[in-house]
Amino acid sequence: MPGLGAESKVGAPDVTGVSAVAASPVDATGVTTPVAVTALPLDETTNIKNINLLIQLRWIAVVGQVLTIGFVHLVMGISLPLMAMVMVLCGSVFLNVISQEWLRQQTDARDRELLLLLLLDVAALTAQLYLSGGATNPFISLYLLQVTLGAMLLNGRSTWVVVVVACLCFAGLIVFHRPLDLPDALRNDLFQLHIIGMLICFVLDAALIVVFMTRIAENLRERDEGLAALRQQAAEEDHIVRMGLLASGAAHELGTPLASLSVILSDWRRMPELAGNPELMEEISEMQADVQRCKSIVTGILMSAGDMRGEAPVVTTVNGFFGELVEDWRGARSINTLVYENRFGEDMPIVSDSALKQMIFNVLDNANEVSPLWVRLAIERDGDSLVLKVSDMGPGFAKEMLANFGKPYNSSKGQSGRGLGLFLVVNAVRKLGGAVVAENRPVGGALVMLSLPLSALAIGARKHVG
Repeated sequence: MPGLGAESKVGAPDVTGVSAVAASPVDATGVTTPVAVTALPLDETTNIKNINLLIQLRWIAVVGQVLTIGFVHLVMGISLPLMAMVMVLCGSVFLNVISQEWLRQQTDARDRELLLLLLLDVAALTAQLYLSGGATNPFISLYLLQVTLGAMLLNGRSTWVVVVVACLCFAGLIVFHRPLDLPDALRNDLFQLHIIGMLICFVLDAALIVVFMTRIAENLRERDEGLAALRQQAAEEDHIVRMGLLASGAAHELGTPLASLSVILSDWRRMPELAGNPELMEEISEMQADVQRCKSIVTGILMSAGDMRGEAPVVTTVNGFFGELVEDWRGARSINTLVYENRFGEDMPIVSDSALKQMIFNVLDNANEVSPLWVRLAIERDGDSLVLKVSDMGPGFAKEMLANFGKPYNSSKGQSGRGLGLFLVVNAVRKLGGAVVAENRPVGGALVMLSLPLSALAIGARKHVG
């Protein structure tokens, strides 16, 4: 039987590595799992799997040719040029071995590699047909399999190359071929044998097209899903950029009036008519504390937006950073219901980033809003990752909230414009190469788990995540 090899863009992008991570729909347990988007170009990653499919299909072709040649030569008694046909088979096997070795060393492939391999398969098919009757061989319609796969898998120009080459080979085989040396007993049944051969070839073509086209369609859908995830990520990041510009502009504008308020309140504290009134002094102190908090928030926004770069980064440790973070959050909100559990183990130096602190504040604020009586923050180390777990005793996440976790304006508060906090958290963690997972606790309440690579926090790898 002549060669059947072809290739296809069957692969979807592998979801590993340095990719961006976003929240996905819930699984059977109600937990969202991170979806990663590969950094490799999707088409080139897909082509690697195309070549892998080509290798599988060519092995099928080799086995089919061996069985067919053996049956025709030994059972039907038709004399064939076995040496030449075996050499063509050996060439296909050699090409497969080379392709497998090349595949192990490559991370991407372009359409021209696929076109070259497909043309080599057309050449192998042509050689076998030339040695076994040319255009009179009922397996001549296997060219349609090559053309079909080429139309499915290659771009328009490459597909027409395959079509033209296949047509020229077919036309050439009408004139140039080695006639079959049929036994006298088969000459009277030649037409019937040709019809049977055409039936076998039709069944073979149909089966291979169904099997491999189904696999191709499935993998192309996976590729399209990967492209959709990349487009969604780009849209979200564009949304964040616009929000960041707006927040940075607002922070710059707020800086002057906040500084003026701070000066005025300091002057009031020194005025004798006010200094003698304890109640007024207490209120002025509270106002100064609130103004100072607003200035800290503005400073954090500017640093997250990339401003104020003249300030030197603050070197701290994991335990020191989170200890200070917990105290700042408790003090700024006058809350003592936060339970802090540190199971990180051996301490390590990191760079303190105010944007990272603000990101964690967002998660804690959300938990405290639905569970004001108890919130727990636990940190631990999992290999090379820092894992933060924020638990609460609130009503938990609704199913639609989990299904759209991390998307903008996805809020359970029923107010327009809400739901940006967790959206910013998911994207900030994603920029650091981490993941965010949300689930409902069996005992009630919700759990939000943030996983961050320690390498992104270490000294020398300082990143702003805002």
